[in-house]
Amino acid sequence: MLAPMAELSHRPLRELIEHFGGCDEYFTEMISAGALIGNGPFESFYTDNGPCPGKLVYQLVGADPGQLAAAAALLDRLDCKGIDINMGCSAPAITRTGAGVRWMADPDRAAAMIAQVRAITHRRLSVKLRIGMEDNFDYLVTFCRRLESEGVELITLHPRTGREKFKRRARWEYVDALHAALGIPVAGNGDIAGTEDLVRRAASGCCDAATYDGVMVGRAAVRAPWIFAAAKKVTGAILACPQANDAASSMDGVDDIDLEEVGLRFLDLLAKYQPPEFHISRARRFFNYFCDNLKWGTYVKNLLNRETALGGIAKTWPAYFREHPEDRETKAPALF
Repeated sequence: MLAPMAELSHRPLRELIEHFGGCDEYFTEMISAGALIGNGPFESFYTDNGPCPGKLVYQLVGADPGQLAAAAALLDRLDCKGIDINMGCSAPAITRTGAGVRWMADPDRAAAMIAQVRAITHRRLSVKLRIGMEDNFDYLVTFCRRLESEGVELITLHPRTGREKFKRRARWEYVDALHAALGIPVAGNGDIAGTEDLVRRAASGCCDAATYDGVMVGRAAVRAPWIFAAAKKVTGAILACPQANDAASSMDGVDDIDLEEVGLRFLDLLAKYQPPEFHISRARRFFNYFCDNLKWGTYVKNLLNRETALGGIAKTWPAYFREHPEDRETKAPALF
């Protein structure tokens, strides 16, 4: 699953990932419930369900139960796979309002909000959350059982607390344990740095002996939009032949990746599917991660960040490869 990421999980990125073979579910960047019901000027871009509506999950963020229910009612009319409530964002701008992970501080209020949303949507209802404000697994289980009892059909756990940043490892053992404690599917998110990590997690879940039901990928899918296709190929080999322990080191049949072409394709998609007001911020966010594929990635990021229009980025990007042609092609196995 593609994780919901602000300024990243939009249609251009989904189109790019789908070009390489796609993933099973695409979560949108979080959509403000208040802005959506207020008919904000850019909401049509946040609710764009292309290129695969049947794989799309809209994520809502907000602190007001009535607004969340009203926003879910609007999204329920659109073609999509499901609606997700954000109970995991720990950004101060979000938590100050009582949204994101702050919902986890009040189980009664959170459960009542879920019941209100559940009453108006027939789409799959899910929640993405963290361990909680503190590291208390028993509390997490109790909280999630309340959500399950009110109609939540999928939990995605980012196994860090609301106070922890990315430097603390994601505790995937909590994903395993939560899966065992609930009667609904549980997916995990966190510390998927590349295809090897995704293969390892997918091979231990999502199969007959699964310890959880799905794997969500965030920034690594921006660095390598082909990550899902590569992992599916390798995971298929592992599941078909479990004794082939070196399957993840071989990616026969995966074409070379033309990094220059991928970057230019993204810029074309950005111009096609996002408003001009979003072009520079979204381009900078994408290339901040995608440039990690390059030997001189930091240098290129600095060059691109100086540009103030897509046209300038579209000139600067290929200019780098004229100077460093050896950097133009990579192959999915390089991620292992």
